[in-house]
Amino acid sequence: MITKFIKRILRRDPMVKHTQSNHSGAPKRIAKKAHRIDPHLLSKNAVKVTHTLQQAGYEAFIVGGAVRDLALGISPKDFDVATNATPDQVQRLFRKARLIGRRFQIVHVTFFGKGHPEIIEVSTFRALLDNAGDHVAESGRILRDNVWGSQGEDAARRDFTINAMYYDPSTETVLDYHGGMADMQKKTLRMIGDPAKRYREDPVRMLRAVRFAAKTGFELDGATRAPIAKLGKLLNDVPSARLFDEILKLLMSGYSWAAIQGLKDAGLHHGLLPLLDHILDTGADSKGANDFVKLALANTDDRIQSGKSVSAGFLFATLLWPDLLKNWKANSSKGMANIPALHDAMDDTIATQSSGMTIQRRFESDMREIWSMQPRFERRVGRYPYRLIESPRFRAGYDFMLLRCATGELNPAIGQWWTDFIATDSTGQDELMASIKNESSNSSNPAKRRRRRKPKAAVPPESAAS
Repeated sequence: MITKFIKRILRRDPMVKHTQSNHSGAPKRIAKKAHRIDPHLLSKNAVKVTHTLQQAGYEAFIVGGAVRDLALGISPKDFDVATNATPDQVQRLFRKARLIGRRFQIVHVTFFGKGHPEIIEVSTFRALLDNAGDHVAESGRILRDNVWGSQGEDAARRDFTINAMYYDPSTETVLDYHGGMADMQKKTLRMIGDPAKRYREDPVRMLRAVRFAAKTGFELDGATRAPIAKLGKLLNDVPSARLFDEILKLLMSGYSWAAIQGLKDAGLHHGLLPLLDHILDTGADSKGANDFVKLALANTDDRIQSGKSVSAGFLFATLLWPDLLKNWKANSSKGMANIPALHDAMDDTIATQSSGMTIQRRFESDMREIWSMQPRFERRVGRYPYRLIESPRFRAGYDFMLLRCATGELNPAIGQWWTDFIATDSTGQDELMASIKNESSNSSNPAKRRRRRKPKAAVPPESAAS
């Protein structure tokens, strides 16, 4: 014990501020028989991180949304660890660890194994910033947050009570500072501290409130909900990249439609994603757009809840399609050729969207490619179909086209033709191409379609019911 104490003193970074006061008092210690967390739902790598930190003499706990999900019997997608070790001290303990962030400095510890790499996010207990001077803007928004404190202060700094619980895998104990477990039983989402002040510190918390409520099915506490409509304009000060990340989390939560309804109820949908205004418009003119987007979001939710991957580029392509379609038709009505009209509509749609939340360029590229494919699905002659299926993004474009067929925007027969085309062999593809050629030939020469009627043959009695 003395050796560990000396090591901790020698490792302490003199350049980093630490505070020792605990503003939240002692936490409630919840044993396994009460919280009923299944250890099999834990990430082995997250447990390894906590164990390594504890062996080095530090405190370390799984924290936040992972504890919430574990207590609900849900396998968490991500695991975060909180510790009293500074980022530099954490980094020295792990081979594959890197410091990230300026405003919120944390450590990403990466583990490689079967499948995708797993990143465990490790943060240091943060202090309260009531008297932090240049760390807080005049509006109350936190500018920098690298002042370390105690676990009690760290708990008080977290947003919602259900996200402020700490789980120690070694003792299988939950430390609950703010009644998060009780709020979970009441299915209530409650902000820690003064909600208005907390939203000013970080306006993104308003979006997180809506997302968590949609995901858990919990009700927002009255005091937590009340300031949102008035303070929603603070989201305009949030960096575009961070706003995009939060909206993407909301749309890919597996409960996107419920979350969008939550945005409307909270008065937060205007200006974030221009299409949201159209989605939530109940007017007759918006019915087609609503049907298309609802179907796209329902498919996205189903895939996410089934553990399947979802392309963010595909998702935003569907959300913005009604706007693009409107612009495309307007350009065509001005006499522009079809393809130039489409590309001009793409530029206009993305430019309009950029006035709110800017979509990252890598997703913008995917969107443009999916949109550009749509006219090509109607050109089923010559070598066009064979070239189209060789496109790297063909599957995304094909799925997008099927959505258009499902809502009646595009003739469902086109979707069925492509489904048959990609499912058959080369001989079958040749036959499908020949059928389109015959249809085209008949439609161009109506005389060829006139045939003499043959007398109806008598139907044998035994075949009448077949």
